Amino acid sequence: MHATVQQVTQRIARRSAAPRRAYLERVDRLAARPRGADRMGCANVAHAFAALPGDQRLRVVAERAPNLGIVSAYNDMLSAHHPYENFPALIRDEARALGATAQVAGGVPAMCDGVTQGQPGMELSLFSRDTIAMATAIALSHDVFDGALLLGVCDKIVPGLLIGALHFGHLPCVFVPAGPMSSGLSNPEKAKVREQHSQGLVGRDALLKAEQAAYHGPGTCTFYGTANSNQMLLEAMGLHVPGSAFVHPHAPLREALTRAAVRTLLAIVPGQRRLAVGHMVDERVIVNAMVALLATGGSTNHLIHWVAVARAAGLMIDWTDFDELSSVVPLLARVYPNGVADVNQFQAAGGTGFVLRELLDAGLMHDDVRTVDTRGIRAYAREPELQRGNLLQWRDLAAASADASVLRGAADPFSPTGGLRVLQGNLGRAVIKVSAVPEDRHVIEAPAIVFDSQQALLAAFNSGQLQRDFVAVVRFQGPQANGMPELHKLTPPLAVLQGRGFKVALVTDGRMSGASGKVPAAIHVSPEALVGGALAKVRSGDMILLDARNGILQARVDPTTWAAREAEAIDPIQADDNAHGMGRELFAGLRRNVNSAEQGACSWL
Repeated sequence: MHATVQQVTQRIARRSAAPRRAYLERVDRLAARPRGADRMGCANVAHAFAALPGDQRLRVVAERAPNLGIVSAYNDMLSAHHPYENFPALIRDEARALGATAQVAGGVPAMCDGVTQGQPGMELSLFSRDTIAMATAIALSHDVFDGALLLGVCDKIVPGLLIGALHFGHLPCVFVPAGPMSSGLSNPEKAKVREQHSQGLVGRDALLKAEQAAYHGPGTCTFYGTANSNQMLLEAMGLHVPGSAFVHPHAPLREALTRAAVRTLLAIVPGQRRLAVGHMVDERVIVNAMVALLATGGSTNHLIHWVAVARAAGLMIDWTDFDELSSVVPLLARVYPNGVADVNQFQAAGGTGFVLRELLDAGLMHDDVRTVDTRGIRAYAREPELQRGNLLQWRDLAAASADASVLRGAADPFSPTGGLRVLQGNLGRAVIKVSAVPEDRHVIEAPAIVFDSQQALLAAFNSGQLQRDFVAVVRFQGPQANGMPELHKLTPPLAVLQGRGFKVALVTDGRMSGASGKVPAAIHVSPEALVGGALAKVRSGDMILLDARNGILQARVDPTTWAAREAEAIDPIQADDNAHGMGRELFAGLRRNVNSAEQGACSWL
């Protein structure tokens, strides 16, 4: 085990000793109870199983067969979750064949940041994670399940399902992915058309044609954003059937893997082999997820989400932990926006199994962890395949990547360090995704131009006011201000300006998409401007230093002047607008109670 990985893991364990102990005590108390159908009153039991066929009711009540709860993010609007429509029937069929029962315990909402980018609905996006966690809790609160299958893929859905499941940590749980859509218009070509449109070089018709060629069928979007980072992290945590992350929704292998999820869950439900998710997700498993994120240049959103996931299991991690791991974890993958390939090319080059094998062999992941596959984490360093008779088996991967432009081994990485860095200084603490940023843009020093909304920046760009070097400071975009929306609509205009040779960067207390790319962006600045964060003290013209090499985010203002300068308040009209319309009123309590981005932006602590 690499010394730094070990040290970070031990520090997390020490920091988390008291909350983790209290969490496990609660888990064990719940696990020690009699099973639901034996423990509950007759009326409760009758209600729970009234809709089951008669033989199934007999099986679960009299024969004490395992009863599995399905929590699904299915809807038929969003491409990533559309494939889940038929999963419950497969799961019930497999459970019956194995002498068990399965019920859809409940559904959770699944919203798409791609649909809501730049729209008022994006201000509900971050809070949808905690809403999903609560919906998961409601589904499982019927308390008649011996294990849970969790069906979700995208940005907030997987973290929300996992947070909810960890609050039912006495249950064994298996995540069931649906897979990516087939490759369409390449991500670089899509980005090119977006930049052309932002300059007025092509019209809406050309832009719409390009977008529909990129997003064209069932499955996740094929860039390596938050949704596909979710799947990488679940593999690294051992919460999937091994190798199931990036198999196409309609491939025969996908059905086999979905059925295998039922067998996998049933194998860890009974007796001494019971593997509760709360015990399984310990500090070593969380560190394995962090390492996999860094090694693949994954989404910056997970520097919020996995802090929250860890807290749900009584574990305390912070951005310094990520930063220290990033200093020793090599970058093994180049997938858009960190390269030109998509996840299908990543999968063909070796995929998750190749990455995990390389990290395990290099001593950068803990190999003594428990996984839902009882063979352990090494089982995730192999590749599933269907042999004759639809027999599901796993094979060893080739020693070398099938495409070294997409995936490399730990001995010959794209970079000796990981894809994310922490920045800090008199503006607070922030994170930056360096893996997608050209090295000559890792240090930017330029005058600030302050904006209080992304719409104001877009208007300035469209009117030709930004033809110069500058650092865009976009503030009042944090969790308490307006739900911390992604500001991905800013990527094309800033990329255009960078392409024209200007030194440009973004500094914000908001988020960028998991597809944030080549423009240096210091995001998630904490504390946020609304609650006294230093971004509220920045004035247009202040020199700002963003130094990703040395981890600095600094306003170059005389310290005495800076200390005396008052923070500006959010415009009352903007604050009122942030609070109303598109259901935002319903989330007022979450905005009031949410903690900082570095604390996981949790509304439930």
